[in-house]
This record gives sequence, C-alpha cells and structure tokens, in this order.
Amino acid sequence: MMEYGCIGEKLPHSFSKEIHEKIGSYRYELKELSPDELGSFMEEADFRAINVTIPYKEAVIPYLYETDPLAASVGAVNTIVNRNGLLYGYNTDVYGMKALLKKEDITLQHKKVLILGTGGTSKTAKAVAETLDAAEIIKVSRSAGEDGVVSYNEAATLHKDAQVIINTTPVGMFPNIWNSPIDIDAFPDLSAVVDAVYNPLKTLLVQNALKKGLRAQTGLYMLVAQAVRAYEIFMDTAAPPYCADTIYKEILSAKQNIVLIGMPGSGKSTVGKTIAQKLERPFYDTDELIRKSAGAEISDIFKSRGESVFRDMETDIIRELSARSGCVISTGGGAVLRQQNIDLLKMNGIIYFLDRSPSLLVPTADRPLALDRDAITQRYKERYGIYTSVADHIIDNNDSAEDAVFEIERRHMK
Repeated sequence: MMEYGCIGEKLPHSFSKEIHEKIGSYRYELKELSPDELGSFMEEADFRAINVTIPYKEAVIPYLYETDPLAASVGAVNTIVNRNGLLYGYNTDVYGMKALLKKEDITLQHKKVLILGTGGTSKTAKAVAETLDAAEIIKVSRSAGEDGVVSYNEAATLHKDAQVIINTTPVGMFPNIWNSPIDIDAFPDLSAVVDAVYNPLKTLLVQNALKKGLRAQTGLYMLVAQAVRAYEIFMDTAAPPYCADTIYKEILSAKQNIVLIGMPGSGKSTVGKTIAQKLERPFYDTDELIRKSAGAEISDIFKSRGESVFRDMETDIIRELSARSGCVISTGGGAVLRQQNIDLLKMNGIIYFLDRSPSLLVPTADRPLALDRDAITQRYKERYGIYTSVADHIIDNNDSAEDAVFEIERRHMK
C-alpha cells in the first residue's frame, strides 16, 4: 500500500517527496503511471492520500466519490484523500498560485492576463485570475480552439497588450530546459511573468522577463505552498505558522548551484572544493571537465584548434552542468564572455564573483590568455565589468580562502 505520494506520467523532475517529508513525519512516494495504468490504480485506491500532477489532474475526477466545490469549479484535482474506501478530491494549486502571486507582489486586478496552456494547471490559473479580478483572461494553445482559446501567433498579434503571462505548459521544464514557450518581446505592456515550472529554478522564460526588469518567478513557492495545504487536508490539521516560507528557503538553498566565476588564479577551484566538502555537494571544474573530454591541456586546445573551439566545448560542458542542482561549479575565467553561458548557469545557480587583485594573480603556462603579468592585468580590465554585472554576489578574495568560503556559505544559507 502506498500511504502518501504523488502520481504522474513522468516524475524525475519532482521535488514533492522532499517537500512533504519536511512538512510531515510520513513516507511519501513518487509513482509514475502510464495512461493505461491510471484507471486500475484509481479503482484499487490502495493509498491514504495522494497528490496528482501532469497529465492526470482532470482524468482522475471520474473516479472520485466527491469533489470539493473549489476543485469542481476549477475542473482540476491535484489532491485526493481516501476516507474508508471513498475518494475525495481537492485543488490546492489555487491556494499555491495565490500564495506565489502574493509573495512576489504580482497583481492581476484589472490586468489583461495570458495563460499559456489548456491543461489542469491552466484551469487553476484561470480560476485564480478570475477571483483576483483580472480584466481579461486569454488562454493560449498551439492552435486556436473553443472557449476563446487562441494560438501563439494570434496571441502575439491580437493580444500584444497583455500585461501578465502565466505559463502552465511543461515547456522549459527539466530535462528540456533550453526552451521557452513564448517570445515576450512581442508584449511591450508586460509587467509580470509567472511560470508554473519549478525545475529549473529559473526558466528561460523567467530569465528573459527579469532581464527586462519585470516581476517574474517560477513555481517552486507555489509547489511548496500547495503541498502545505495538501498536508493540512491529508492530516486534517493546521500546518505550523510560516511552514511554507521555511521549507521554501530550505529547498531553494539546497537545490541552487553555487557557481564561481572570476579570473584565472582567483581561487575558484580551492574555494569551490572547500565549500563542496563542507556542504557535502558534488564539485565540478569546467576546465578540468574540458581537459578530460578533449584528452588535452587547455593551452594545447588553444594552439591546435583555436579559442572558438574551446569556447564551444566550454558551453557544451556548462549546458550539461546547468541541468543539475545542488552542485558547486567552478568556471573558467572566460566563461562569462558568452551570454548563453550565463543564462545556462543562472537556471539553477547563484553566481559568485571571486574578486582578487591582479597583483595577487599568478600567471602560469596552462592559462593561454593569462601567461604573464601584463596579460593578466589586461584580461582583468577587460572582464571586470562583465564579472560584476552578471554576478549575484561579489566576494572579496584578497585574504584567505577560508574567509571567502565563510562569506559564500553565509550568503547562500540566508
């Protein structure tokens, strides 16, 4: 018997187990079901309570003895409780999305809202927008349909005055994290973007919105808030005060990569290895991974294949690492020269610039663009503005590595 858990078609991306096991003292399982398996699972009802995710939030409704009025009005169920063999359905996603909007100070009142997608979560978003007095709500799908659903092309031409976009599609979700469901450049009146995707922590859609100075957030807080509400329904009890905020901070800190950027010789590998050991996280050095992949030293790659080939290899390594979470990543000194690398690293990472004076940087033969003191000083001048502009935190590393480690750990665990 599965006591508590989550069902869905594909769950490798799910954080639900970790979240629920922080909320309550019960075992929580992730159970993947094919569409053919869903019916027998629901009919057997061999569980105490479950959450439901993509693509079954609507498909489970016929198996319920009773549907909560809110879930019935939304048309989607994501929480089911077994009471003496009878299944009762609820929707805690509405609570979670409202909590996310409130936390991020995103208002829908009197706004024109585009909802991307037509599945169960889109129904939740529509219900939230309605209760928060949105002026107009437009659903967007790959092709136009009934109930005023428009295509993406129509959205970009007929509804370019949209002020808020809510993505409820899985586009941009792990493992296909390098996609965005819509080009927000087509919407000059946008003030906010909400993405229900929570893995990665910052989707390309949200990153693009943040670059424009918009309010934007992915769905991790929504996931945590709805899970807390589901726990209350599971256990028929109130959760502790500030439970969602506390768990959100813990999960976010644990999942965020610690990414170190800076000049060659600034201490990235030393600091990174120390932090990784202290926090019991895997450590990755992009330069070392390139050496292993190429079977050659970086200086030899520069000489025989050229810098552009090296940069392509570097981006490939960063792309692979960007899909991981809970890591410490040390980058090469020139990794920041490509905006694509920064976007990838920020998907699941917080970027720390280790700032070390050029006078303390030691030139070595294995750093082809920093072979001597003049070259190091020149690279520092060229790149300093880039380092500071892309970094989330600037760490002074002119003293001991232990001081830098302490400061990074202090900031990351806030």
